[in-house]
Amino acid sequence: MNNVKSLNKWANAHTYFTVDLLRMALGVFLFWKGVTFITNIQYLVDLLTPFDKANGMYGMFLVHYVASAHFLGGIMIFFGLLTRWAIIAQLPILIGAIIINFMGEMHSQNLILSLIALAICIAFLIYGSGKNSADYYFKMQE
Repeated sequence: MNNVKSLNKWANAHTYFTVDLLRMALGVFLFWKGVTFITNIQYLVDLLTPFDKANGMYGMFLVHYVASAHFLGGIMIFFGLLTRWAIIAQLPILIGAIIINFMGEMHSQNLILSLIALAICIAFLIYGSGKNSADYYFKMQE
């Protein structure tokens, strides 16, 4: 707990509006991917077929997890609400997206987007949500 508090103090002392804009852009990107997966569920099912081991049950769980985690996590990251928890939910998805590119057909654009999103997520996992966020606002209300 002290590590998180010290990270938050450091992040709040070194906050910049451009970093908050990057966090918001990450949230918009993840939200957009969630909407894309929800509206085109067959594309996501086709992507996750290498992981489907139990005749569709495991695959359907993954489909619902990926779509909802991107959708809700993108909103939470955009507003800076429970940012680290939302990013922790995104990490397995992003790592899986990178692995999918090596297991199946290679899509360099998807691989690059996944790597960039993973790097930004790891950065915000360490940095936190910053001063211009719902977390900071609610903390100041205490």
